[in-house]
Amino acid sequence: MHFFMRIEYTRHARRRMKWRKISESDIETALTDTDNIETSEGNRSNAYKYINNRLIKVTFCQEEDIMKVITAVWKGE
Repeated sequence: MHFFMRIEYTRHARRRMKWRKISESDIETALTDTDNIETSEGNRSNAYKYINNRLIKVTFCQEEDIMKVITAVWKGE
């Protein structure tokens, strides 16, 4: 995804980011320079990106010009 949109984070996403030590920069990288995107339930998608030999999965939905981050996790943890 090369077109950059405004990113909003749900309360749930902020909590998960804090617990899992995931930065906004990690999220932005996963969304803008993704390795893979797959569709999920509803209008959600999952973006995957290897960052420092770790795979991050960011679940998000697109609402007009906003990407709303639903949750994020380091895979394998």
